[in-house]
Order: sequence, then C-alpha cells, then structure tokens
Amino acid sequence: MADLHALVLGGGGVAGVAWMTGLLTGLAEAGEDVTGADLIIGTSAGACVAATLGSGLPLPDLFARQADPQLQSAELMAELDVAKMTVEAAAYLRGATTTAEMQRRIGAYALAAHTLPEATRRSVIESRLPVRDWPDRRIQMTAVDAATGEFITFDAQSGVSLIDAVTASCAVPGVWPPVTIGGSRYMDGGVRSADNADLATGFGRITVISPLGLDSPIPSSLPLRDVVARLRAEGSVVTVIVPDAASAAAIGANPLDPATRTPAANAGRAQGRAGLTGMQGVHLVDREL
Repeated sequence: MADLHALVLGGGGVAGVAWMTGLLTGLAEAGEDVTGADLIIGTSAGACVAATLGSGLPLPDLFARQADPQLQSAELMAELDVAKMTVEAAAYLRGATTTAEMQRRIGAYALAAHTLPEATRRSVIESRLPVRDWPDRRIQMTAVDAATGEFITFDAQSGVSLIDAVTASCAVPGVWPPVTIGGSRYMDGGVRSADNADLATGFGRITVISPLGLDSPIPSSLPLRDVVARLRAEGSVVTVIVPDAASAAAIGANPLDPATRTPAANAGRAQGRAGLTGMQGVHLVDREL
C-alpha cells in the first residue's frame, strides 16, 4: 500500500461537515483535489463527508448544500459542552484503567443519557446524504459498541446500511442516541479517537483533515499528534490540515449549532483556495507539529 493515498476525515459536528466540505472544494479549486484517495476514513462528521464524497455529486454541489441556506438539510440544535460532558462522564470513568474499560464506561454513559428517539436522529442524517447507498469506492466509517467498548469500522461489505453507519459514527455520547444495528447499539467513533488516523497505517501518502485539530479538547488514548508522528516514523508522507484562525472563528464554540454551516463552509473554502503550500493551518511532512 506504500504507493496509495488515504484521506482521513475527523469529527467536528455540523460545523465540521461544512468546513471540511468547503476546504475540499477550495483545495480542488487550487488544483489540489484530494478526494480521489484510495481509501477514505470517516469519523463522526467525517463519516458524513465521506458518504457525500461517494455520492457522485461534484464538489461545487456538495459545497452549495452546506453554504446555501435554501439547500441545507434540516438539522436539530444541540449544545456541545465539552466541560460539562467531561464532568458527567467522569463519574462513569472512575476506576477504569484500560482503554477498553474506559470505552465501555463511556458507552454506559451514552446509553443512560436522555436523548431524542433514534428514528428522529436517523431521519436527520438521512436528509444530509444525497445518495443512501454505499458508493463504489473504499470507505470506512468508525463507531464503538456502547455495551462492550469494542471499536468497529463499517464499510460496503459490513451488511450495514450507509445511513445507519453514518448515524452510528455521529452518535455523540450524551447528545445523540446510540444506534441499534443487529441487536447492538453503537456510538460515535470519536470515543476512540477524533480522527482514527491510525487506520491509515501502511499507506504511502496520508491526508488528515481534522476539525478538532492536533490537540483535541476531547481526551483520547490516541492523540492525533502522537499518531501522526508514528505514521511518519513508519515512512508515510502525512499532511495534516486543521482550521486556520478564520475557520476556527467560523466554527465557533458550539460545532453542533446548524447556524455555523454557512460561515464554516465559506471559511473552509477560502482556506483551501490557498493550496497546501500557501494556507495557514496545514502541517506538511517537513513542518514541525
């Protein structure tokens, strides 16, 4: 796989979906389209973007679906209060010593939370997707079994519908309900890692687009900074793109707020138009992390 390219799309709420779509559009306009990667790995918001990239719609159309209020999908307002979530989850995590146990405890927190019905949330995700069938290209979406803490990836061969896979990957604990698939309930793949970039191990070229950045505010046993360092040590050429100052301001403090979509999409497009060598917020292989 040394000559293959992996595109890693991280979590970041509806704002992250809009920003990544805008960024990818801007990069393509700058002559640096990365969407033809041999593998796309999507976590949470990244799963949504991965699904839309496989829809067959051109990037300008995908961008318009994020930036134009008349074309935007109907979304539900939610608050992502990381500090509050951390305090609530701490009671469940007390005494856990392994990553697997921590993920099981977070699963218990997710299952106990009072959220809207699964069907309501699924309808929202369905409305985001231009096509509801798995695309004819290699895409992986990440999730975690809320009962066992087991990390899992869904793809076209998994026997899981695209809508369910995306919904599960986007099931933020304490905010959205875990998703029932085959008798199990699954939560956000970001419980393991906001980006899960380690799944790209072995690919010669890796592009990571991370709305939450190298130092995510959400604790993880796989910090992106450490994973990227390991991938580079193994010989992969890794490019990491995070929001620049203007994009971070557009995303704002609550990336689950649907009102962030238009400004985040526009900021991402502007950031991408500078190209990989000219934009702020890009960390190339020859730059320090």
